[in-house]
Amino acid sequence: MLLLSRENIEQIYTMKDCLKDVEHVFREHMLGNVSTPVRTAIDHPKYGATSLYMPSYLETDDYVAVKIISIFPENHKHDIKALQSVIVLTEAKTGQHVAMMDASLLTIMRTGASSGVATKYLAKENAQSCAVLGCGAQSIGQIQAVMEVRPLTNIYLYNRTREKADEMKQTLLSLYPEWQGEITVMDDANEAVANAEIVICSTKATSPLFDGSRLRPGTHINAIGAFLPHMQEVDSTTVQSSKVVVDTLEGARHEAGDLLIPIERGEWSFEQMHAELGDILIGKKPGRENDEEITLYKSVGVAYLDTAVAKTVYERAKANGIGTEISL
Repeated sequence: MLLLSRENIEQIYTMKDCLKDVEHVFREHMLGNVSTPVRTAIDHPKYGATSLYMPSYLETDDYVAVKIISIFPENHKHDIKALQSVIVLTEAKTGQHVAMMDASLLTIMRTGASSGVATKYLAKENAQSCAVLGCGAQSIGQIQAVMEVRPLTNIYLYNRTREKADEMKQTLLSLYPEWQGEITVMDDANEAVANAEIVICSTKATSPLFDGSRLRPGTHINAIGAFLPHMQEVDSTTVQSSKVVVDTLEGARHEAGDLLIPIERGEWSFEQMHAELGDILIGKKPGRENDEEITLYKSVGVAYLDTAVAKTVYERAKANGIGTEISL
């Protein structure tokens, strides 16, 4: 078995690679070449935390993977990362467990890439401004992916604790030293949204982050933070006014509080949903159709994204002699 650390992965895998893998596997899913049971979520009320167990099988590629991810928001009090995860990759031909890799970075990257692919097909072609609501661990992948598919000139950062937004600004400036755009830290989420053509919601909120009436015509929203039925980042106004696209209908029906809460209130229904993202990628449904419509990509995450990225990382690591081989 090959052990791969975060540092190993950073040597061989980029956001451009991840965008390619994610778009490919969304298409494979629509073609029936992916098997993904609904993930198992175990809540830890004592700690306000969640553990997720996420298996999937890519038939075309002959790999199976299981990701185990823990999300413990209070870990910052103990100087421990809030998001921790590993992926175990299995070769489907023989059942050999060929790799175990740190998945914290890959989770951030593939979640960002999922939004990046959605942005590629749903945001306006000339969208240049982006509001980021929530500057935690996931937000950097979201921003990196959007920057790969749209020529951003303005980024507006909002976080409930302003210090995190300030830190994110410095992180982005260090990552993109030659970028000529402007980064503004905002004190009000509504103002950030009102300035943006792309909105990223990346929080653990249980109530809406902004007033949907403040959205500009033509805005695209990536809502990725609310991954449980009681969580909510966008309000009913936003859902009702948007062309809604989800990563998977099955996952959305089980976990997407942004959609389930309006449904419970009789304010929306899945019959109004436009498409799964894969429907758009294979040409079954259109993406953005004009510069006035508001589009919403709702993602709760799906395990086949992890298998797709883990496959590429493992094969590239083997080819380049990276990682540590162990015998079990």
